[in-house]
Parts: sequence; C-alpha cells; structure tokens
Amino acid sequence: MSRIIAIAIKDIRILSRDFGGMFFVLIFPLIMALLFGAIFGGSGSGRSKGMKIAIPIEQTSAEKAFYDQLSKADVLQISSMPTDSARALVSAGKMVAFVKYTDTSDASLSFFGGTRPAIDVWIDPTRKAEAGYLNGLINQAYFTVVQSRMMDVTNMQASLKTQIATIDTSSLLTPDERLRTKSMLTEFNEFLGSIQATDSAFDARNDTAGVAGSEGNTDSEDYSPFRPPTVNFEEATVTSKGPRTSWEITFPQSVQWGLVGVAAAFAVSLVIERTRGTYLRLRLAPISRAHILAGKGLACFLASVTVCTVLMMIGIFVFGVRVEWPLGLVLAILSAGICFTGIMMLISVIGETEQSVGGAGWAIFLIMAMTGGGMVPLLMMPNWMLAVGAFSPIRWSITALEGAIWRGFTPAQMATPLGILVGTGLVCFTLGVFILARRES
Repeated sequence: MSRIIAIAIKDIRILSRDFGGMFFVLIFPLIMALLFGAIFGGSGSGRSKGMKIAIPIEQTSAEKAFYDQLSKADVLQISSMPTDSARALVSAGKMVAFVKYTDTSDASLSFFGGTRPAIDVWIDPTRKAEAGYLNGLINQAYFTVVQSRMMDVTNMQASLKTQIATIDTSSLLTPDERLRTKSMLTEFNEFLGSIQATDSAFDARNDTAGVAGSEGNTDSEDYSPFRPPTVNFEEATVTSKGPRTSWEITFPQSVQWGLVGVAAAFAVSLVIERTRGTYLRLRLAPISRAHILAGKGLACFLASVTVCTVLMMIGIFVFGVRVEWPLGLVLAILSAGICFTGIMMLISVIGETEQSVGGAGWAIFLIMAMTGGGMVPLLMMPNWMLAVGAFSPIRWSITALEGAIWRGFTPAQMATPLGILVGTGLVCFTLGVFILARRES
C-alpha cells in the first residue's frame, strides 16, 4: 500500500508544479462557472426581460385600467388566471408574482376618489431582486391611470355625481359640512360641464383640475390621489424543487470541467511516462504493474475529489449555493472521481504519443460535455438531446450533483446516477489496464 501511496504523491506533486495543467484543472472551470452564471442571470439584475406576472380574471373597469397600464411594461409577461391557480404557479416557481389589485368602486382612482385601492403581491421568495423593480412598475401604472382620469372631464363628472350621492350617508361629516360639501361639489360639477361644452376652454381644464385637487385633499389625506398606493408584498411558500439561483446550475457544470481537466492531465502524463521511459523504469523496480496503475488511479482520484471540493466550496461560501443533502453531495463527488479516474485510464491507451492521446481525449470530453450538459444546462436541453446525453458520464455526474443541491433526490433516486458513475469508472479502468497489459506482452 505504501508503494501505491508514494506513486500517487509523486504524480500529484508533478501536476501541482505544472502551471498550465493547474489552469485547466482549477482556474478554467471556475471561469466557466462565473461566465455561464452571469449569462443565465447570476448577476441578479432585477430588470431581466420576460418577468412572468399573473393577474386575476375577474376585474372591474377601474381594475382593468390599472392592469392594462401595467401590461404596457415591456419587461412583463402578464397572464390572467384564477387566484388559486396563480398562487400555485408562484409557489412552484413558474411565475415571478401574482398581482391582485382590489378597487371598491370605479371612482377610487378618480380625482375625488375615496379610499385608495389595495394592491397585494404574492411573490416567489427566490426573486427578491425582481420585487423592487416590480414595485416601481406598479406605482408607475397606478399614477399613470390617476393622471389619465384626472385629465378626463367626463370621468371627473361621473366621479363627482357618485360622491354627491354618497355624501348624505357619510358618517364622517356633520349636517352643515354635508350641505357645504354637496354645494361645492355641485357647483364644481356644473363648472366642468361648462368647460366640456366650450372647446376654447380645453386648456383651462387641466389648470382647474390642479386647483380642485388641492381643495379635495384638505378633508382627508387618505383621499389624495397623489399619495403612493400601499403595495403589500407576501412571499409565497415554495412547494417545488428547483434551482434558486443560476449559480446552482453553473457550479455543477464547472465541476465537470474540473474533472475533465484532471482526467486529461493524468492521461497525458501516463503517456509521457511511457514514451520517455519513466514507466519502464518503474516496471523494472521491485513493484508490480498493479501497484503502478493503482498509484496513478489513486492520484487521479484524489486530485479529482480535491478540485470538485474546492469548486463547490467556492460556490457555497462565495456565491450562496445551498446544498439540500450534504451527504448526497459527498457521494456524488466521490462517484464522479471514480468515474473520471476510469475514463482517464482508458483514454491514456488510445494512442501512443502525447499529441494523439491529448487530442483524442479532449475531443471525447468535448462531445461528452456538449451532450451531457457541460455547456448547455440540462434544464434547457431538448428531449432528444437529453436522450443522447444518457450515454455521457457528464450527464450523470451533473444529475447527481444537482440531486444533492436542489433537485431533492431521495437515496433511491440518487442510486441511479451514482451507480452509473461508479460502474462506468470501474469498467473503463479495467478496460484501460487490459489494453495496456496487452501492449506490454
């Protein structure tokens, strides 16, 4: 056992002294994670296009005016649906938020409106960046509708008639106040009628509306249309499994590039030792072929596990990647290390020179990455590519890592990718040793 460990330590030291090799083993995978994480939304920008928003189907005319104005925002994709369905979709992470605008009357957004409308927003708790931006869009839509109604004389007259009709039943005013208020509103209503009938007085309508607004605000601050609406945000309960951030998608990808870098480096190093006579000198020493190859395999396995661990620690402590099942993550890393150690051994015997093994090895790894989710996340791949990717070890390595990070795999579900990874590694390692032995005989 000491001979195997000595050979493994020797190979790890050689790798650590090779700056080019360490770049592709550790730095390049980290760059890939940062690059793809930013592309897929890791920057956390709240202004990402295509925010899916749900609104209720049942709407009054005032509520419809608000929703119509809100839908004019280019960054929103608004869908009407029942309240229960909308909240379920938000909880499932398929909608950013559900906006429910409640208006007690068509007059509430008018210049002499009564109580301000209630705006309730149920939002996905993982989309906090979008919450602030959505709040701004809601306020913008509200004030735009307020402004348009204030400039509409016909609407103001209808609102005034509604207010005049409700003054007699108001418990907030004394009889004298009711009489004075009713008289004032009636006179103003008649004045608006004269403005509407005179085309030449069109420009005066806006100035009159501004004066009337200041008077209408003297009785109760709650009636002022200039006060921003109260938007109540409530976080929806998450009921489905899914990546909370783009980093939880890209760091499993970066781990694959780390594994590829380690396997490629060790495969080439084994060829170098064969072509330069180092392997022959080791064979002449009092150690068997099994010791040499076991030492090579142990070094590759330890390097793979170390790189995976370092990358995942960066993801967890720097980028907030949350792991639902830590033990599952450990098992996934160990299984991936076994798999790529076996692949390393098989690739090392593909050719007789460094160039042939290096070229063939990277070509194989690139195909594995393209079909297995190393370049395009599994969530975004079409079904036919997912079927093809079933033959790629990278696909099962990513599945195992995601199963521990955010897919919420049970031990039974995790057994499939882990079993495929370990089985692939053992078969490839055995086949590589067999081919190497045949060449020596």
